[in-house]
Amino acid sequence: MKKGDRTREHIIMKSAAIFNQRGYAGTSLNDIIADTGIKKGGIYRHFTSKDEIALEAYNYAASMVSGKFAEAVDLELSASGRLLAFFRVYKDVVDNPPFIGGCPMQNTAVESDDTHTELRDRARQGLHTYLDMMKSIILDGMNSGEFKEDLDADALASFAVSLLEGGILLSKLDGDNKHMQMNTACFASYLQDCCVKVIAP
Repeated sequence: MKKGDRTREHIIMKSAAIFNQRGYAGTSLNDIIADTGIKKGGIYRHFTSKDEIALEAYNYAASMVSGKFAEAVDLELSASGRLLAFFRVYKDVVDNPPFIGGCPMQNTAVESDDTHTELRDRARQGLHTYLDMMKSIILDGMNSGEFKEDLDADALASFAVSLLEGGILLSKLDGDNKHMQMNTACFASYLQDCCVKVIAP
């Protein structure tokens, strides 16, 4: 990797952590300069604006979390286990989130809802990526006979993401992982009802 590419990557990585903790409005160019150790001129050799840095930083943060999801899902054999793997990635969201500051999609969506169209669109893309990942797992479970064949895959995927993001939000707000733990347990119980019932002979 060329020195210029390494510098650009360094700026993105450092900025991603700042933006995910302080938000777009709460992050200044001086914050980025302080955390990266790169002067203003050096920043602008690689980026044209704070907006460009924020978009690249979001992509980086989201990709890190998506990678953790993919790793966790790959460890599971059942569809139920693969869906619950998303929740396990955030089981200690208060003290050890998969990316510093919590969920990049949630943080970006909340802050940019009425203020930054491009960031909101990135967060929306992230939402649909997670919905599609979960829907694919649900359809696999239906095709394999693990889940009932009349399940609404879209509805279940939406329910799963809502429980996941709600657990993250409440746990962070309350400073207590119990909300994520309770949502995970409720979802695990719900998935049991979605499974095909085995009738004893």
